[in-house]
Amino acid sequence: MSTAFLALGSNLGDRRGFLVQALAALGELPATRVVATGKIYETAPVGPQDQGAFLNTVAQVETRLTPRELLSAGHAIEVRLGRRSPEERRKWGPREVDVDILLFGACAFSVADFTLPHPLMAERWFVLKPLADIAPNLVPPGWDQSVTQTLTQLEKADPACKGKTHVA
Repeated sequence: MSTAFLALGSNLGDRRGFLVQALAALGELPATRVVATGKIYETAPVGPQDQGAFLNTVAQVETRLTPRELLSAGHAIEVRLGRRSPEERRKWGPREVDVDILLFGACAFSVADFTLPHPLMAERWFVLKPLADIAPNLVPPGWDQSVTQTLTQLEKADPACKGKTHVA
């Protein structure tokens, strides 16, 4: 089995409910189980600000799926929970749920529509913070420091990060 980490976010409707449903759906995938989840954090949207705040978390899964199969399954979960297809949605726009693969084992690659590790994760507090909750000492492929060290650097560079809200 491979270990993967996925970011989940929602800023429409029952945000917490969508995260719970997406986590349950991940656990129902063939040969896949959710082994840990980070805390849920409320954050302002990245990009267009004419939308509501997000709830974000990270899930650690063990899976026999390939990275491409897990990516497709994540997209299917998004659509099943009401998210519009990629062709219909606005970049960084509001969404019922978003499921992104951050890391998949030691995989490091980039093809036209898929890059691992996720190329923006080191810049996203809402990804690093819940990831640090469950894998603080993890050093992603291609990084020279841990998730926690990267999070600390980000918080030093942008003190506003520390004002983000943990949602119980």
